[in-house]
Amino acid sequence: MRTALLLLGYAAVLGALVPARLARADWTRRAPRLALWAWQALTVTVVVSVALGGLALAVPRLPVSGDLADMLHACVLALRAQYAAPGGAAVAAAGTAVALLLVGRTGCCLAGALWRARRERTRHARALALVGRARPDLGVTVLEDERPAAYCLPGHGHRIVLTSAALAALAPHELRAVIAHERAHIRQRHHLVLAWAEALERAFPRLAPFRTAAEQTRHLVELAADDAATARCDPLTLAGALVELAGAGPAGAPAAAPAASGGHAAARVRRLLGPHRPLRRGVAWAGALAAGAVLALPFALAVQPAVATAGMATCPLYQAPVSSPSPSPVELRG
Repeated sequence: MRTALLLLGYAAVLGALVPARLARADWTRRAPRLALWAWQALTVTVVVSVALGGLALAVPRLPVSGDLADMLHACVLALRAQYAAPGGAAVAAAGTAVALLLVGRTGCCLAGALWRARRERTRHARALALVGRARPDLGVTVLEDERPAAYCLPGHGHRIVLTSAALAALAPHELRAVIAHERAHIRQRHHLVLAWAEALERAFPRLAPFRTAAEQTRHLVELAADDAATARCDPLTLAGALVELAGAGPAGAPAAAPAASGGHAAARVRRLLGPHRPLRRGVAWAGALAAGAVLALPFALAVQPAVATAGMATCPLYQAPVSSPSPSPVELRG
């Protein structure tokens, strides 16, 4: 019971306290890739902690085969005692139901989000094959449209799409900056990051932490792509391109297609015009390790009782068998 309470309490504390503070933190705009990792670690940890908490309640009632129970009877009893919870079968059934519903709901929504996004991209790619015009010199597909827009279709057979209006409005150096931005989306697989965040938002729409995580993720993937683009071009150039594209939708692009004009374009322009203040490498590594520790902690809490049981005298799982000493010559003669 103690393990389940620790896991559920850990999930509740993280979900209640961390999202609001992480959303307001200034360092997330200075290191968007680290912030994306932090949001993913946070949301995965909340889901995993609740699921493991439910499973911990079910451990005392898990069926064990007869042969295994006979062979490790004392070990099984000790393991069940470590995870024991008041309430018996009712609590175990409730914990199992919570874990299965949580994992099932999350998995179904994630699979649905990935399937819908793939279907929309495939449908749009077929339309582009009919009405689009390839520009091999730029590595893009041009779509005739009076609205300036740029977006990408990630995944298998990925491509970058520019409207004819964007091609006419952007100067050559601005065009290179926008293309670098879209290539960063594809290279860093931002469509998968967005799919996870949006799946949790769809699965649990009434939970504010997951709504906040989805909103922040949509913004941070654009900041991360901006940083990748400015590694190849001047930030002022990308800011000017964003001004040209601001306010124009992706010209009928799939909803899941990352677009250069998305993710709070005005805030991104102000960021590009301001001083560049990246986090120090040591601070960034420390933050990444901290996020990893947050994610690893629920697994450590869940297996701790089992590890403690394995070290008990009644459950010598890791003790090597002691070989009997060979008889002495005197004993042989006797």
